[in-house]
Parts: sequence; C-alpha cells; structure tokens
Amino acid sequence: MSGTLNKVMLIGHLGDEVKLHYFDAKNCVGRFSLATNEIYTNKQTNERVTTTEWHTIVVRNKVAEICEKYLSKGNKVYVEGRIKTRKWQDDRGNDRYTTEIYCSDVTFLNAKEDASSGQGASPKKPKAKNTAQQVNASKADNDVLPF
Repeated sequence: MSGTLNKVMLIGHLGDEVKLHYFDAKNCVGRFSLATNEIYTNKQTNERVTTTEWHTIVVRNKVAEICEKYLSKGNKVYVEGRIKTRKWQDDRGNDRYTTEIYCSDVTFLNAKEDASSGQGASPKKPKAKNTAQQVNASKADNDVLPF
C-alpha cells in the first residue's frame, strides 16, 4: 500500500460546552473536550478498572455553530475526523504541543427522551437528534454516487 490514512472515529461524552471563536464575519472554529472510557478487569486483583482518555475536538463554521447550539456537557456524540498535532512556544520560550481531532463528521447520539427527561441534555435543547440528521445529511447531499 503506497498511501497513508489519518482517520479517527470516537464515541464519547462532552466534558464541557462547545466554545466558539469567530475570526472574521463568516468563519468560526469550535472546540470541545470529549471523554472516552476503557473498562477492563485487572487480572491480579480481579477488580474492574475504568480509564478515561480526553480528546480535544475541533469543528469549523456551520458544523461548529450547530454543535454549540445543540450540544451540552454530558451529551454523547460520534465524531469522525483526523489527528493533527500543533506546536507553539509558551511565554518562557519552551516548545509546547497539542494533539487535536479535526472533525469532518459529527452525529449526536442522545435520544429525544434523554432531552425531555433531563438525562445528559439541557431542557433548552430538545431537538438534538433531529439536528444530527441535518448535520450528516448536508454532507451526504454533496456526495456523488457512481451507481
């Protein structure tokens, strides 16, 4: 295989609200943290162990605005994208790195019942499931199928 692949698929829960940053009249970047858990049994102690991995998710423009509007802390989402590592220098001149997931597709996984009962979604955001279909449908409309 001569090509390479940089693809990430995650299902997890939001650790905080989506934060938007507008950098001109039309364009914006949204960021949020996503927690994924791994549960296993320690063979020596026979104890269940849960480890949590935190990921920084980056969304852009319209998808970012939809995520900010309909997602809140604790919501469950499916994210697909690519890994990107950025480097910068801090105030002391030290090199710093951050690894982020640049998102190409987001699907909201909270059911409508969760929003109305208050489990994982705030009451002001009852249409999260419907909006997920809109986010994914906009991408599908642009695809051309050969058959």
